[in-house]
Amino acid sequence: DLQDCVQLNQYKLQSEIGKGSYGVVKLAYNENDDKYYAMKVLSKKKLLKQYGFPRRPPPRGSKASSGEQPKAMAPLDRVYQEIAILKKLDHVNIVKLIEVLDDPAEDNLYMVFDLLRKGPVMEVPSEQPFGEEEARRYFRDIVLGIEYLHYQKIIHRDIKPSNLLLGDDGHVKIADFGVSNQFEGNDAQLSSTAGTPAFMAPEAISDTGKSFSGKALDVWAMGITLYCFVYGKCPFIDEYILGLHNRIKTKPVEFPEEAQISAELKDLILHMLDKNPETRITVPEIKVHPWLTKGGKEPLPLEEEHCTMVEVTEEEVKNSVKTIPSLPAVILVKAMLRKRSFGNPFEVQARREERSMSAPGNLLM
Repeated sequence: DLQDCVQLNQYKLQSEIGKGSYGVVKLAYNENDDKYYAMKVLSKKKLLKQYGFPRRPPPRGSKASSGEQPKAMAPLDRVYQEIAILKKLDHVNIVKLIEVLDDPAEDNLYMVFDLLRKGPVMEVPSEQPFGEEEARRYFRDIVLGIEYLHYQKIIHRDIKPSNLLLGDDGHVKIADFGVSNQFEGNDAQLSSTAGTPAFMAPEAISDTGKSFSGKALDVWAMGITLYCFVYGKCPFIDEYILGLHNRIKTKPVEFPEEAQISAELKDLILHMLDKNPETRITVPEIKVHPWLTKGGKEPLPLEEEHCTMVEVTEEEVKNSVKTIPSLPAVILVKAMLRKRSFGNPFEVQARREERSMSAPGNLLM
């Protein structure tokens, strides 16, 4: 099984350094540049499921010719399109995606990210929550990172302290923005739940079947995260998922006595944890909130000062993913060299590959 294979192209896979709903993250040593990276192992089957395959809006840049329906993209092409965009994201508060490897013979997709050795900014629960100054410094980074993602039409959907990594430059960088979270127009209209239960917004767990705004979900999770920063724990906790959902939907936010926080900070948290997404504070409003800007003395950069729209060419989409040579081919070459037999051992293999390429769906369902 390729998962147990320690070498993928120039990367040597080492210990597991993280786990999420999507799969695992492994430490990977790159022999070419003698550096370590974080390699996220994803399942293509799961990705396509997340897509609500096959209903998706057309990718950016595609123009439907007059009167014609735009040609629906194959689900995997959608994945490649999004990966091409993720690879071009470039922001001080976003973890950099280096490259993506695909093993056509297996269900795995490997995403190679910059390794941030300091790890998450905070483990929750924590006995040592941040003071307001430190919380403010880190939260300003998160707000700018999210503003950048939303500007690129990407919803994160899983903001929480363990996805906020500390860089060597002392800045927080947002990690684990996945594939399948991009939208068209001004905001995503979502209907499926994703993310971490304690950080989920009330509208995402209601059973009304109504769709909800993607940006407002990220704001709610940012509010839970800010609460964690200063209290070391989530505002809504229950050992049972239904109890947790009930608290998120009905219980008001309580501020424990043990940590005295400023009225401005309470105000910001309450506005982010507004149970009604229609009236919940938005990212542009958070940016000018007195707690974040010290009453306007330390304004955050304007959107146009730190955001430029990422555009991708067809060429970049085509090259967004590198293919790992299939293991059987490598083994066969070794066997041929041992036996010195140079017939065409690939015949069967080639026929199988050909079929799988013409109908990638079969491999992925």
